[in-house]
Amino acid sequence: MPKTVMLVDDHELIRQGLRRAFERDVDFTVVGEASTVAEAHRLADATQPTVAVIDIRLPDGSGLELAKALRTARPDVGLVILTMYVGDDHLFGALDAGASAFVPKSAPSDEVVSAARHAAATPSSFVAADLAEAMQRRMHPTGPQLTRREREVLDLLADGLGVSNIARKLYISESTTKTHVSKLYDKLGASNRAQAIMAAVRAGLLDDGDAAAE
Repeated sequence: MPKTVMLVDDHELIRQGLRRAFERDVDFTVVGEASTVAEAHRLADATQPTVAVIDIRLPDGSGLELAKALRTARPDVGLVILTMYVGDDHLFGALDAGASAFVPKSAPSDEVVSAARHAAATPSSFVAADLAEAMQRRMHPTGPQLTRREREVLDLLADGLGVSNIARKLYISESTTKTHVSKLYDKLGASNRAQAIMAAVRAGLLDDGDAAAE
């Protein structure tokens, strides 16, 4: 019997592209799509998919928290984390959430299908293209070391958000947000957002494509 797949991403075009990729493979059947964490929980309960392909950033929450909840509910489910943000924090976040695979959105759709095939066969075994290098970086860190919250603030700065929007997004006060931004600038040797983003790119904390246009 074909393995069933649930697609979770808030971008319809990405879901459509993934659906076409899975529909070309006789081993898989797409049983549904969701654009939010809430929709994904309802769809997972209704369809009990073999594999869930999940974006990290969703409008109403974190794809990593969704993955963790699905893993807790069903140890046998395959979980593929699909993301624009391929930094080490997100990779290890996916690993900690119980994901089966971590794939950047820049990868060809065939790689997502291959990751789903791995996830279906060995859901508890984690694979990622950069896993060995990330492990080396964790064991022998170089460059600025950011806390998880500072990394979240950096990602949102790269998305073009200001202090007030970051505060709302992370459910923290503006004064706390300013403190995180200040510490982030200090660690990156920057005096403004543009300098911080460029320093983060040079340090490998962000990809060139992650930075929002000024």
